[in-house]
Parts: sequence; structure tokens; C-alpha cells
Amino acid sequence: MLLQDFYKVDKIDTVNEGKYLASITLNKNHAIFKGHFPGNPVTPGVCMMQIVKEITESVLNVSLTMVSTTNVKFMAIINPEVNAELTLDLEISENEASEIKVKNTTSFEETVALKLSNTYKRTTS
Repeated sequence: MLLQDFYKVDKIDTVNEGKYLASITLNKNHAIFKGHFPGNPVTPGVCMMQIVKEITESVLNVSLTMVSTTNVKFMAIINPEVNAELTLDLEISENEASEIKVKNTTSFEETVALKLSNTYKRTTS
């Protein structure tokens, strides 16, 4: 985890082949929210992108490096004091070039907060 104690994974369920549903809880007391923004905390978009990567790594049990992002839409502010519990819907596939493609929709309650499509490659040691 890049940001220690930023969030915890409550559960990851396999919906079917290549489709996963993850539930996480943001730590509203994390130091990042003191600066982003004082009195009105907002979850940084780059942190959400990192969470998607880390959950994908956990599901696949591999280390990944991002190759590209083809679609990123931040559709709602994620305030951890109001909406700390998030659901990440992940569709993971591998193409003929051995790249890992991930389509993600992150939501809280009935609100879609983030949609993104990322491509990763396996990190070699």
C-alpha cells in the first residue's frame, strides 16, 4: 500500500470471470485530508487511481506498472467524512500483448464517483 492506513479493503468478491467487486473504507483521519482540503476533505483523484491499481494487484497477485489511461472521469467528490465506504467494480482482462486492462467504476451509495480505464504491465524484478 503506497499510502499507509489510507484505506482498508473490507472485501473483494469475484462476480464472474474477470469481474470483481471490492468494498473499501477510507480513513477519514488520514493526514492527506488535512491538506486536501482543511475543513472540507476531498479524496485526491490520483489516490483513487492508486487504489484501483492496488486492488487489481491484489486480485491478480502480481505487481503492476501503469502503461496508460484511456478514460478518466471524476464524477462526484468523495468526502471521507460523508462517504467513507466505496464500492469498486472492476473488469480485468489481458490482451495479446500481455497487458492488463482494467475498467473501473467507483461509487458510494447510488452515486458514481469515478470511471476509468487503465492499462498495466506486470512489473518484473
